[in-house]
Amino acid sequence: MIASRALLRSVAVLRFRIWLATALSFGALVTGLLCAQVNEEKGRDQSEETEARSASTPKPKKSPTPKAKRRHTPTPKPKTTKKKSGAKSKSARKEETPKPRKTPTPQVEEERAASESTAPLPRAIAVATPAPSPQPKPARTVPAGGQAQVVIEKSGIEEDQGFEPPPSPPPRRGFWPWSRSVSYRYLTSSVVDAIRRAPVKRRRWQFIVVHNSGTRQGNARVFDYYHKHVRRMQNGLAYHFVIGNGTSTGNGQVEVGDRWRRQINGGHVHSDYLNNISLGICLVGDFNRDQPTRAQLDACEELIRFLRDRCGKTERGTIPVKPHRDINPPRWPTDCPGDAFPYSWFRKF
Repeated sequence: MIASRALLRSVAVLRFRIWLATALSFGALVTGLLCAQVNEEKGRDQSEETEARSASTPKPKKSPTPKAKRRHTPTPKPKTTKKKSGAKSKSARKEETPKPRKTPTPQVEEERAASESTAPLPRAIAVATPAPSPQPKPARTVPAGGQAQVVIEKSGIEEDQGFEPPPSPPPRRGFWPWSRSVSYRYLTSSVVDAIRRAPVKRRRWQFIVVHNSGTRQGNARVFDYYHKHVRRMQNGLAYHFVIGNGTSTGNGQVEVGDRWRRQINGGHVHSDYLNNISLGICLVGDFNRDQPTRAQLDACEELIRFLRDRCGKTERGTIPVKPHRDINPPRWPTDCPGDAFPYSWFRKF
């Protein structure tokens, strides 16, 4: 009996302890929930108070507006003013719809960003229309948005120097043809017209170079075929003029090459630079064995004098006349126009 009573007491004590633990845990849970609900209500009350304060005090924050006006005043175009009004309306709309996380400070930053984005517009306009810079040469035209630049060709000649006017025909003193002041014996009317019609740039040609063909016969057509198909020269005949010796063409007959008509560089000197500034005249013949005919020398003299009048003067004066061997670079020596050529003839020029 005593053992049964002790057992019952222990069971009752255990049940009491279990009931007490459950009651304490349940009470702690309920108190935690109540505290959380109270905290949420307090947070809501605080948020509502902050919203009321932010909605009731947006007006005093508009004080920096005169600064924005000062920044926007230098804009000359009405488009920028429209952009400002749009920015102001957007800021006003944002102020009318208060949000808990947004304060008036980002609005001021947005206005500053808008003013900074619109500020460089007058600078771009000022750069787009600069005042014309003083030009070194009044004859040259410079584009509106660029600076005066010197355009240099392959030879180093300054471009766009204007064209040399063709020389006027010699005046007549009487009715008869023989009464002209100047008459040409070897320059025919077709040759003179071809030389006059070519668009010669001012100071384009700096030298006149005399060659021999190295063959006892030939003409401009034969040499053009040889240079184009055998030597693979794109522009054909390397010389600007050819003077015959009476074999394939007349003795002293002057033929005008395509390089003169097109006013392009020659291919008669072993230098690209010299080819671009020198005219080439070829006398048909091998002057290591023979001398040029008197008609060839007279025709060449007439041609050189007329070319000097047509091309104008250089910085050193009249265009100098040189044999090929004197103007060719020393790295590539040549005996052209030949050992038998009368070099005293060059003293005339």
